[in-house]
Amino acid sequence: MTFLQDLTASLSRLTGERRATIDTPTAAPSPLRPIDLTDDASVAEVLDLAVRVGEVLLASGTAAMDTATQVQFIAATYGLARCDVDVTYNSITLSAHRGPTRPPASTMRIVHYRSMDFTRLAEVDRLIRAVRVKMVPPSEALERLEEITKAPHPYNRWIATLAWSGMAAAISVLLGGGALVAVVSFLTTMVIDRIGRVLNRAGLPFFFQQVVGGFVAATPAITLYNFQDQLNISISPSQVIAAGVIVLLSGLSLVGSVQDAITGAPITAVSRFFEVLMMTGGIIAGVATSLRLAALIGSDLPQISNLAPPDILQVPTKVIAGAAASLFYALACYAEQRALTAAFMGGFAGSLVYLLSQTLNVGPIIASAIAATVVGFAGGLLARRALIPPLIVAVAGITPLLPGLALYRGLYAILNDQLLLGISSLFAAFGVGCGLAAGVTLGEWGARTLRRPRIIARTEELLRPTLRRTEEPRRPTVRRRRGTSPS
Repeated sequence: MTFLQDLTASLSRLTGERRATIDTPTAAPSPLRPIDLTDDASVAEVLDLAVRVGEVLLASGTAAMDTATQVQFIAATYGLARCDVDVTYNSITLSAHRGPTRPPASTMRIVHYRSMDFTRLAEVDRLIRAVRVKMVPPSEALERLEEITKAPHPYNRWIATLAWSGMAAAISVLLGGGALVAVVSFLTTMVIDRIGRVLNRAGLPFFFQQVVGGFVAATPAITLYNFQDQLNISISPSQVIAAGVIVLLSGLSLVGSVQDAITGAPITAVSRFFEVLMMTGGIIAGVATSLRLAALIGSDLPQISNLAPPDILQVPTKVIAGAAASLFYALACYAEQRALTAAFMGGFAGSLVYLLSQTLNVGPIIASAIAATVVGFAGGLLARRALIPPLIVAVAGITPLLPGLALYRGLYAILNDQLLLGISSLFAAFGVGCGLAAGVTLGEWGARTLRRPRIIARTEELLRPTLRRTEEPRRPTVRRRRGTSPS
């Protein structure tokens, strides 16, 4: 009985009528304690808080319009209701109007880094919520923000490495690999992650890190395939390489770039999308280098054929593998425990819908878009109770569906003088990526517009006034005996 009660409580915390912080700001609030707009120091403090919160959101891959909404809402909470916010690829500009007799106050912040620390993103999300419902003073909010941004990662780096490796192993199973393919993918990704950390500390540009990662992802699989007779093993190198490619693709801001294009930030969308193309080009260059070196020494890989729709008996195993991949990705990005649960559920829903759609022969692009829509919708709902940004569930949920195998198939075909097949496969991979990002955006929009009945009068920690109908106490009635008159 206790287990059922705990399970019911856990599910109730993940679903309910509460809305995510990113969904809540719709208009400028009426500040409870507005700052003095004539005090330059107070205004500068609020502007600094707003743009520094936006810096964390933008660095984590949040869409430009959502970042601008949060920045503007924080400023309006303290009384700066008339603000102009401009968010680009790596900068945030905020200008606040202070009345007809005073000059406007403005500030600018440059984002110099990209960080997939989901715990930091969730902490900033809770800080925004506290600013909204508790009216935290600007000085206190800045102190809390400073602690959040300077805090170390909640997990050891080796845990993140093992999580990346577990994600690669789960994806290889999702692609149809067996135990040997999963082990090789696990070890290969571990090497990629540790080498990448060394190169990152050395200051090597991220493009060349992707080149090295692509090279390492392909080399062990090619080597084992050419010595499989001597080792008495049977291995599919395409599944190992595709798993490594998906891990390398997972850190790119594909969702944010398409969201920017759809929601009205074309300049930022072009910048982010060009970055995605460059980093993907680095992966392709690394894999191509390994394949070309293998061809020079006479190593031939098997031809890659299109995958058949999965058997219905394989669906449960692959769904669990997809959900595990989402969970491992969230863990590798230092997500909290509640976010891990939400990511697992999002990955489970996305993988199930994708595999079932494939059995209907609707094509990989449409199947990916449908699955991503479900993931985005589920992420928006789960974020209400888990108190996490929907971006965490969305990015983690679509990660197992990234087109790593199609990308490798197109590259392999081009290197083997099958130009038409290679270009069509690369365009198919491009279509799958855009379908995933567009589906997530549509699903999150559906979750934001969904209205659930309020079953309680309390939202987070803000008590809302309620009207209760009170009845007047009845006066005691005195029964009179017959023949008596009232005194």
